[in-house]
Amino acid sequence: MSQESSNDKKPTIPPYMKAISGSLGGVVEASCLQPIDVIKTRLQLDRSGNYKGIIHCGSTVVRTEGVRALWKGLTPFATHLTLKYTLRMGSNAVFQSAFKDSETGKVSNHGRLLSGFGAGVLEALAIVTPFEVVKIRLQQQKGLSPELLKYKGPIHCARTIIREEGVLGLWAGAAPTVMRNGTNQAAMFTAKNAFDVLLWKKQEGDGRVLQPWQSMISGFLAGTVGPVCTGPFDVVKTRLMAQSREGGELKYKGMVHAIRTIYAEEGLLALWKGLLPRLMRIPPGQAIMWAVADQITGLYERRYLHVAPS
Repeated sequence: MSQESSNDKKPTIPPYMKAISGSLGGVVEASCLQPIDVIKTRLQLDRSGNYKGIIHCGSTVVRTEGVRALWKGLTPFATHLTLKYTLRMGSNAVFQSAFKDSETGKVSNHGRLLSGFGAGVLEALAIVTPFEVVKIRLQQQKGLSPELLKYKGPIHCARTIIREEGVLGLWAGAAPTVMRNGTNQAAMFTAKNAFDVLLWKKQEGDGRVLQPWQSMISGFLAGTVGPVCTGPFDVVKTRLMAQSREGGELKYKGMVHAIRTIYAEEGLLALWKGLLPRLMRIPPGQAIMWAVADQITGLYERRYLHVAPS
């Protein structure tokens, strides 16, 4: 009887393989999409209306600072994405295994949501917040000559923040980052699985490997919901991370105070500043990442979980 029920359970891909697939997907994604992230950050920090939109912002950066400025902060961004996806995919797999039905081995949508939220909170605190603080401080610097820039590079930037603001300066904006990432990952993992089943009839452990274009469509669609819902958290996160104590008092005292201040000074829509570049950045990023990750996990499924034809 127990033998029979154990045979009914679907074979699963181990968390370490999910982690490896995520890390490789992160490297490819970072290299392709860094310029859009730079433009998004510049637009979110633009309080005086210097940039008229995405194209104008990008062309202004290239004209005044050179093409390489569109890849400012690439080192922390690529490292950050690789570590983030490693932790996200691995921890989500661990959480999902805890929520699996003991009889069938399946994970409910409720379990997927909680697993995704847990993975998002973990990545926000362990990796995303300190890396994004450094990345945003580097990206907001305008100018061509390195000697005029306050931060000379990622390591120098991190050291300067710790010296001037303390270690906790690297965790500025942690609260909205936790809210943003937790909500994003809860939606993304649940939606990705739903789209795989709905569009391609793909179930984890069935031995089928999606074509890269199929993974890209599922990943793209799954990556669209989060940015719209979490726009205010992203704007507030960026503002809190960008401010430093060198001018004396901090403008924003925390997440709630920042939301109120931005709403009072700039209007409701300011809380969704940078949404279009986020939508240009996150869904394509998810498409690229899942295309890589699904190929790796799919090959593992075929080779190790489905040795014999069924």
